[in-house]
Amino acid sequence: MKRNQLAKIVAPLLDWYHENRRNLPWRENTEPYRVWVSEIMLQQTRVEAVIPYYERFMERFPTIASLAACEDEELFKLWEGLGYYSRARNLKKAAQVICERYEGQFPAGYEEILALPGIGAYTAGAISSIAFEQAKAAVDGNVLRVVTRLTQDSHDITDAKFRSQVTADLETIYPAEGRGAFTQSLMELGAVVCVPNGEPKCGECPLRSLCGAYSSGTQLQYPAKKKKADRKIEQKTVLILQFQDKIALRKRGDKGVLAGMWELPNINGILSEQQVVHWLSERAFVVKAVKAPARGGKQLKHVFTHIEWHMTCWIVTCEYAGSDNEMTWVTAEQLENDIALPTAFKKVYQKCFLNKT
Repeated sequence: MKRNQLAKIVAPLLDWYHENRRNLPWRENTEPYRVWVSEIMLQQTRVEAVIPYYERFMERFPTIASLAACEDEELFKLWEGLGYYSRARNLKKAAQVICERYEGQFPAGYEEILALPGIGAYTAGAISSIAFEQAKAAVDGNVLRVVTRLTQDSHDITDAKFRSQVTADLETIYPAEGRGAFTQSLMELGAVVCVPNGEPKCGECPLRSLCGAYSSGTQLQYPAKKKKADRKIEQKTVLILQFQDKIALRKRGDKGVLAGMWELPNINGILSEQQVVHWLSERAFVVKAVKAPARGGKQLKHVFTHIEWHMTCWIVTCEYAGSDNEMTWVTAEQLENDIALPTAFKKVYQKCFLNKT
């Protein structure tokens, strides 16, 4: 890494940031709890989508103690639609640790922050620099893209050793003042100028005179990263079971995708109408009617990080609710207001049952 080259970016980048930064709710107040929640929410999620979730979350849980004491179901309902629910679980676990070990005060030491559940090097660096003005870098995909283009570095950015090296090199150039602003300036540049998809907006970049990729016209060659393995495709048959005015849900197991979350009953594979009736009869359900959604039997797709679910839906009206004690029967009002249903299943419920597009 060309440290001398990197050292030149600090002043122009800070000047640009102070003039052009977006007004975001977590930038108005850089108290560590607020920074932490925002950074966790922003993982795998666009800024525009996060803002309303963040504002509702902070209104309901204004302190670490209030988060530590909350009920899981309320937490998951507030999180519904953001996905990656393990993030919410770890927020609560970490809040409980902070209350137990630090009397509800967010720890200031980088190693103490890093040891909290759900916090890795990136998030620990962001909190340390933004909330505590420490010379700690937060290196994510946006920052790696900026740095590798500046220095024309072809290392694989998925390599943990390379990410650690970039982090160490950046920490040597942190200014004496404005360290939180410098961290955010790197993030901001990667998010809105040196963008991840399509052509970077080099005409708006305060660092273009320092950028090796810009000078050689090789911006799109960076960053370099290993090709991802193809996602595994899993076929699912999802059932919307109706009994009287209620719909059946059940809890998923404690491990794997969407661990511990509510789900619509589902079976691996693509089941025919007759196979669905047989599966239900084995569990003592008395089936009155089975139908495909009004939209037809077309599969719905939901993409996770490493797998895809291809989901076929059947709507089943029952005369008897069966003997499967894993099922919990809920009203549409409960499902709307009280119960967090992961996006994959909410998609099936809304498109196949409610006929929403």
